Amino acid sequence: MQILLIRHGESEDDFLEENYEGSTDLPLTIKGVEQVEKMCRRVSEEFPPEFIWSSTLIRASKTAETLSNTIKCPVTFLDELREMQDRESESDFRLRAQNVLSHLRENSANYKRIAVVSHGGMITKIIESFLQLPHEIDDVWFNSNNTGIHLLEYTEHPDKLIRFLNSTTHLN
Repeated sequence: MQILLIRHGESEDDFLEENYEGSTDLPLTIKGVEQVEKMCRRVSEEFPPEFIWSSTLIRASKTAETLSNTIKCPVTFLDELREMQDRESESDFRLRAQNVLSHLRENSANYKRIAVVSHGGMITKIIESFLQLPHEIDDVWFNSNNTGIHLLEYTEHPDKLIRFLNSTTHLN
């Protein structure tokens, strides 16, 4: 199974103070809507998913709904795909991401490719979980630009593949 991890488009949250952690729920900007439309065209043409999972926060859910309407596939919203919450520890956040990844795999087993629309921090934690990095390693960040796409794959062999990370060629 392939998993497309997609960060939402630019949102008003991107312009908050520097140490902002992502728990507010602001909409996409006009530029963010344009980024999402470009990402949707690319995903539709190059690697359309059969199913979409999305965070419930507005910036992600709008991104997911636009993708769903573009490729005509269902979307389900999960609160667990939200960004790190204000009172959540790093270890609790990582554990939540591990549980989300397990949930996605179990509930998407019938699909060859799914998309997950979420946030930069959650995407990093899902990739850490995919790679089974030790919990003690907490100084790694997998950058996710607005509408950045990562492609992970569970193969029939025990191998896991990272096809690419943070691709934004659709924005050029």
